[in-house]
Amino acid sequence: MKPSAWLPFLLESDDRYRLTSQWFLRALALIYLAAFVSTAIEITGLVGENGILPAGEHLARLDQALGPLSWLRFPTLFWFDHGDTSLLMASYAGCFFAVTLLIGWRPLLSAIALFILYLSLLRVGQIFFNFQWDYLLLEAGFLSIFLTRGPNRLLVFLFHWLLFRLRFLSGLSKLISGDASWSGLATLNHYFETQPLPHMGSWYAHQLPEWLLRTGTGFTLFVELIVPFFIFLPRPFRLFAALATITIQILIIATSNHNFINLLTIALCLFLLDDRAIRGFVPNRWHSPQQAGRKSLFATLLLPPMAAIILVSSSFAIHDFVSDGRTDTAWHAPVNWVRGWGLGNVYHVFPNMQTERHELTIEGSQDGQTWRAYRFRYKPNAPDEYPAFIVPLHPRLDWMMWFVPPQNPAMRHWFERFLYRLHQNSASVTALLQHNPFPDSGPRYLRVLSHRYRFTTPEERQDTDLVWHAEYLGEFPRVPPRIP
Repeated sequence: MKPSAWLPFLLESDDRYRLTSQWFLRALALIYLAAFVSTAIEITGLVGENGILPAGEHLARLDQALGPLSWLRFPTLFWFDHGDTSLLMASYAGCFFAVTLLIGWRPLLSAIALFILYLSLLRVGQIFFNFQWDYLLLEAGFLSIFLTRGPNRLLVFLFHWLLFRLRFLSGLSKLISGDASWSGLATLNHYFETQPLPHMGSWYAHQLPEWLLRTGTGFTLFVELIVPFFIFLPRPFRLFAALATITIQILIIATSNHNFINLLTIALCLFLLDDRAIRGFVPNRWHSPQQAGRKSLFATLLLPPMAAIILVSSSFAIHDFVSDGRTDTAWHAPVNWVRGWGLGNVYHVFPNMQTERHELTIEGSQDGQTWRAYRFRYKPNAPDEYPAFIVPLHPRLDWMMWFVPPQNPAMRHWFERFLYRLHQNSASVTALLQHNPFPDSGPRYLRVLSHRYRFTTPEERQDTDLVWHAEYLGEFPRVPPRIP
């Protein structure tokens, strides 16, 4: 094929994925809905006017540091207004457009609105929105804008490239991290009880025999390091890649609360199945009328340059990640201008595995003698609590508490601000919790206690009816940090 014929070929409609595209957009709409509902519940407490890290203070620092470039480098609607009402309205608007995308009303408008709204929230969400799945949802959401006009070969390739980066780089990061638990196939001996937010399925998985846990670790590495290359091979290999990837995602959901990332990964696997495979699983009455393939001027004009930007920036980002070429000024590199818009990211999930679980309990007192504990919604508060299943919700405060015990300096600022807001008894911050023991006025004193948690054995649970065993370590931060 002549070079001049490549672009028209890539922009031709790919009718193998028309039904696939429709179901992907529906799945993406539901995932967007879960993400925006989770955001609406917590956004004012996290970055509202009286939240932990107010968006206004963050934007003011950016404006002072970058001037007019800050609007381009950190794109967000909240440059216009960042009050609590605006934050909530953006979250509710996201829920609305997720529903309109789900029912197929104005899909192009809905997809554009969802991307802009989520990008805006992410850019003011600061450390609370700095998760792999947030960027994954943004990039998948951006590609879905073009998908609303029908699939073409280039667009399907971009979805394949996104899934490949997610899966392969997650596996590669486990190798280059040097973590002995991955190389020694011992990761699942610890993972179920040390993950951020386990549920009861985690307790049962932790009791599996060691040989099965080691086999599961090896299977994980196989699916992340070898299987991703099947994405670009003929159809039988792609079908196997979909089967292996979906299987492991379902197993993760059965044993972990990882918000919506596993569901989004499963949705991306639809582009490995194609319409012929999907028709075998979807009842005929659920098949939407198939339209004849047509060229879209929208995709013809905008998709090629955007595809080039994504491919080049993601390639440079991968090189930077693998070669560890990051510097203090890396954010000024052109590749990171693109990543500022949520595109071309590097994905690496759980490159290091924790071997111990440390839980922090925050207590307050008015007299320094009688202490009362704050209770979180989902993270373990006490050994007698049964961990709940909350997929696909993403409670960001509870997640962030998991990162504090290693005593990384990057976590210190937000955690100290959180304690300060508890001292003030900020209503928006205390609303993030299950129980505030000081409903009328904030405590005069605060302390943070650290405990080492582990799952009970079946014998211990039979005797005590507890799923956790807790060992007091001392008052945080005057305790050894959790490593890693």
